[in-house]
Amino acid sequence: MASGAWTCSGAVTYSFGRKTIRSPKPIWESISFSFKAPKTRPNRTGYTCLEKQSRRIRIIVLNEKRDDHSTQVSDDTNPRKIDESKAQIIVPRIEKRLARMKTGRNTYLVAAIMSSLGVTSAAIIAVYYRFSWQMQGSDFPVVEMFGTIFLAIGSAVGMEFWARWAHRALWHSSLWHMHKSHHRPREGPFELNDAFALINAVPAIALLSYGFFNSGLLPGLCFGAGLGITVFGMAYMFVHDGLVHRRFSVGPIANVPYLRKVAAAHQLHHSDKFEGVPYGLFLGHKELEKVGGIEELDNEIQRRTKQSNSS
Repeated sequence: MASGAWTCSGAVTYSFGRKTIRSPKPIWESISFSFKAPKTRPNRTGYTCLEKQSRRIRIIVLNEKRDDHSTQVSDDTNPRKIDESKAQIIVPRIEKRLARMKTGRNTYLVAAIMSSLGVTSAAIIAVYYRFSWQMQGSDFPVVEMFGTIFLAIGSAVGMEFWARWAHRALWHSSLWHMHKSHHRPREGPFELNDAFALINAVPAIALLSYGFFNSGLLPGLCFGAGLGITVFGMAYMFVHDGLVHRRFSVGPIANVPYLRKVAAAHQLHHSDKFEGVPYGLFLGHKELEKVGGIEELDNEIQRRTKQSNSS
């Protein structure tokens, strides 16, 4: 009577009566056994066959001789060396991309500051001289002055609705070949979509010029309309380009709750969760209310708040 335990590798065949089940692939098997006289039978394939019999189950274990060199890992396929070689390629690319992004942000920041100072100073001077000229006469042009003020406010508000309509009907339709640059990763400081700012500046400059060099109610209304378009354009640049897309730093205005909601709403436009809604900017959260996007808006606001606090 002998007893012992063997650990071997190979295919295992289980025979139950007339049915035989063979394991699909070699496995590692540890078998404890007790027997009177094991029978050893040489096999032509180079395996050693060990047989144990009982009344119902017969287990045959094929023990295959393996080459010790098969378990060795080649230095050429070492995962650590592969990771290091990949890192040597990827890290310089990331550093180069970050440097390019930093240069682009600085370039756009300089352009934004110069354009803002230029437009702001020109608008202030134009308003001052136009109203001073109106006050030189004996009659104070009350209607013309209030018409200018009211139309300036009205055109600034109306530009939000114009931008919403143009964004949906033009920029995402016939002018998509230009606007799509805004929905793609930007490679440099500028994108083709920036041309829309210049296009919107043309009517503003024309209205301001006509209103500045002429007197009367109609020129006053035109001057106010051009002034409102200019104010909206500057606000749009700081909120959209600076706050939302972070093309330049906007400072403490990023912590204003209303502007944070505006930024979160526009971010959902780029996520395309509601088929592009919202298309407007400053009233984008109102559009989301109509399509049931308030919950997503709140989640985006919380995400941007956590990101702002951690940075």
